[in-house]
Amino acid sequence: MSHSSFSMPRRHLLAGTASALAAAGLASWTNGAAAQSTAEKPLPGYAGWKNPKNVIVHSANTIETRRSAFGTSVITPVDQLYVRNNLPPPDASIVENPDDWEITIEGVKNPRTLTVRELKTLGLETVATVLQCSGNGRGFFPSKPSGTPWTVGAAGCVVWSGVPVRKVIEALGGLVDGVPYMTGTGGEKLPDGVDPKSVVVERSVPVAAAQDALLAWELNGQPIPLAHGGPLRLIVPGYQGVNNIKYIKRLAFTPKESEARIMANSYRMAPPGGKGSPQHASVWEIPVKSWINSPSGEGGPVKAGKVQIHGVAFGGARALRSVEVSVDGGKTWKEARLIGPDLGKYAWRQFVFEAQLPAGEYVLASRAVDVEGNVQPEHRIENDRGYNNNSWADHAVRVQVA
Repeated sequence: MSHSSFSMPRRHLLAGTASALAAAGLASWTNGAAAQSTAEKPLPGYAGWKNPKNVIVHSANTIETRRSAFGTSVITPVDQLYVRNNLPPPDASIVENPDDWEITIEGVKNPRTLTVRELKTLGLETVATVLQCSGNGRGFFPSKPSGTPWTVGAAGCVVWSGVPVRKVIEALGGLVDGVPYMTGTGGEKLPDGVDPKSVVVERSVPVAAAQDALLAWELNGQPIPLAHGGPLRLIVPGYQGVNNIKYIKRLAFTPKESEARIMANSYRMAPPGGKGSPQHASVWEIPVKSWINSPSGEGGPVKAGKVQIHGVAFGGARALRSVEVSVDGGKTWKEARLIGPDLGKYAWRQFVFEAQLPAGEYVLASRAVDVEGNVQPEHRIENDRGYNNNSWADHAVRVQVA
């Protein structure tokens, strides 16, 4: 990753929310695949430093990595990493002195407010994780659920550094009794005149997730930029992106889940046509998943002969065990080879499958298996908002070989 990924001109940082809101709308879609409109949408000011050739700008708060841009080097460069914000980001001034950012810790025996500077004295850990929006793959749903129609690009594999949440708990005397949830609250400015619970970004996850969670201040070796939640972000490895709270200002260990709308109603696995409620499963852990990045069908016909079919695979909340590839739309499968470094159970692995392909049309698919034997399914779980799509059939690509 080039250093320029983080060398953001001050004018881009300070463009703030106003210019960000100027870029709006969704890309048009055909048969579940992205079809960009003729008018390219500009990058919003707070993410103006990203590489426009490698991303699709759906709106001011939704930017997708192009499938063809993922490459084969495991780690996703930050200048092409997707962006999904539930609210416009705070003012860019918060990342100018990141060590001064404060977070309040509650539900521990000695609750207090700590600066990032103080957090840095309590411990340090580095973890590679798949960061994925829970709507990644929504664009493949025939029902066209509301929300950004992502295909595969609302995901990346990145490296975070920060203090383990368990070290913060330990430093503050341990947890109080009866707190089965870890609840994070974001620091976005809430709109005036509305019920805060209706818009605040606040999510609860099982307290067991605190064991591997981080309060992170570094992303791929540099301070976390505003677009990705800097100066401080809660990282919950193995959990979908919405649970990784940006601009975190409060971390509480609580007896109940948050009553905020984003927790109680949104990001729930409600049936098609249904309305999300606490009775429906929450979007928490990432399920086992894979997809092929090349050949993807984007660049025209593939030359007949030896072809290197490659992509990414991950177990989500569990380590990956293996990946299989099919060149006939799932009728037959053969094991692919995992390549590159193993960066831990929460990272993705690159895989490659070498095939001799004569001229013709092929449907290329991949299917991942985690260490507990969970197999990536053929079919998606139908739900109202298009969450958690890990269907190998949806993610297959049709390729012409000539």
